[in-house]
Amino acid sequence: MSADCVTSRPLAALPNAGLAFDVGREAPRRVGEVSDAPSMLTLSIHDQLEAVEAEWRSFEREADCTPFQTFDWLLRWQRHIGTREGAQPVIAVGSFAGGQTAIILPLAIDRSGGARRLCWLGQDLNDYNAPLVARDFSQRISAEQFRAVWKELRVRMQREPLFRHDWIELEKMPQLVGGQLNPFFALALATNPSGAHFAELGADWKTFYASKRSSATRRRDRSKRKRLDQFGEVAFAVDADTAEAKQTLETLMAQKRRHFAHRGIPDMFERPGWREFFLDVAEHASPLARDDKVQMHIGHTQIGALRGAAHFGVVFRDAYYHVLASYDDGPIAHYGPGALHLRELIASIIGLGLRRFDFTVGDEPYKLEWSDTHIKLGDHAAAATWRGLPALGRSMLQRRIKRFVKQTPVAWRTVSRLRARIGPILRRVKGAS
Repeated sequence: MSADCVTSRPLAALPNAGLAFDVGREAPRRVGEVSDAPSMLTLSIHDQLEAVEAEWRSFEREADCTPFQTFDWLLRWQRHIGTREGAQPVIAVGSFAGGQTAIILPLAIDRSGGARRLCWLGQDLNDYNAPLVARDFSQRISAEQFRAVWKELRVRMQREPLFRHDWIELEKMPQLVGGQLNPFFALALATNPSGAHFAELGADWKTFYASKRSSATRRRDRSKRKRLDQFGEVAFAVDADTAEAKQTLETLMAQKRRHFAHRGIPDMFERPGWREFFLDVAEHASPLARDDKVQMHIGHTQIGALRGAAHFGVVFRDAYYHVLASYDDGPIAHYGPGALHLRELIASIIGLGLRRFDFTVGDEPYKLEWSDTHIKLGDHAAAATWRGLPALGRSMLQRRIKRFVKQTPVAWRTVSRLRARIGPILRRVKGAS
């Protein structure tokens, strides 16, 4: 059930700002108006996504947001992953004085570090975590007002047993949501250990390719492409058929699994529900169309009898988001099937008329080579009770170590080599136990 609030009153934190909260499933109500206030914000909190489905679906069509906070994406995450992890959705919906939706915060409470953690819904899987905000949100709600709203929301949550939490960990938040500053950048933030990157695309692939690759590099690309012909016909395809898309995704996961094993990285698809989530998304992928709906973009490069490389991405509005990619590590690997596939994919995205290729989270060299814009990602962490202090301390230490390693080439190479040596040993031990 949802939390109910018997009474509602203006925020004590902003007595002159005309903001108020109303906790419950009812439609947000206008409360506590102040005549000189520039705007009003009323917030309701819900424990189920379905409770606000209609409003959410309507709002995401016009709000500034990422595809990872759209309703269908997070509903499938909760169905396959959240329920297995015991994640409790905490969906906060804010409205302006006139009743228009202002902001949706898709949050969750889970157990992490031995305490109840408040985080984003789907936080680990999502490349970006952020609220959905009205296009004029930053014009109507100042940073100071948002900090007060966030503070009061935390207070109200702690009053309800279902929403109580011991610490807060909000990760991978982009500095911008759409064309405006992410309101969570008004809080105390640490820089995420990883960055994110995207490329602005032109109208013509050849021009874009020439701007990113020297003539010598393009010659090497052509030479490797010819070498691949010895393995059979080479063809790039976007999988419009559901069966083909699922087969490509199975290939991608198998290729990633071998890659993880070789480098000593835990297999993400062994995490409960992750494999099922991606297969479900692939099965329900709708045909690509230029609209405000999230469209899955799944494809592969066929090299003879092999699916030599594959990708899973998301098309949303004028951008493509590169979520997963893989390539075969057999004899063809020497000739760059993954690089070939990426070139064909970018050309395909330009052909769709999209304006941006978002490489999402990660600082891999190939992303830096193709991108022209860096996305700053912020993390916010805080203790809510004394029980959350140990978990907070561990989280902050891990984040600092991870950032140092990723930002220090010598440390990164050392850790990568050790992980590649130790990972297979640990898996053999785990398999024998």
